[in-house]
Amino acid sequence: MNEINIQFKWINPNKCEGLSVPSYETAGSAGLDICAAVDGDVELQPGKRVLISTNFAVAIPPGYEIQVRPRSGLAIKHGITLINSPGTIDSDYRGEVKVGLINLGEQAFVIRRGDRIAQMIVSAVTRADFEVVTALDETARGAGGFGHTGLQ
Repeated sequence: MNEINIQFKWINPNKCEGLSVPSYETAGSAGLDICAAVDGDVELQPGKRVLISTNFAVAIPPGYEIQVRPRSGLAIKHGITLINSPGTIDSDYRGEVKVGLINLGEQAFVIRRGDRIAQMIVSAVTRADFEVVTALDETARGAGGFGHTGLQ
């Protein structure tokens, strides 16, 4: 298992009570849980979106990114997911990490300080150079689009 060091900074150290540094919940977890740094309860109505503060910033080494992803339990049980999933935090970004949530459920959902609202995955980045060509190699699939192979 590869490990890298990511610098972590509280945006406002005087307001980190009830929050924790992102952490792995189990030894086999791939994602680090992110907590909400809201000052009071935030009620997210069905169909609505909200940008949630985390009160932290990170310095990611070049060649890596952090992907912010939904937590499966919130998505399945309550319909709470990310607006842009996965969200990407680039290695040169130094601002506050914020989480854009949307309620796709049928009931209002309350976000409280310290609630685990998303997860972060640290991932290596491969950069690509595009080569402009006049034709592409043929494949068995060809230009078949979404669902072209049927439902099963």
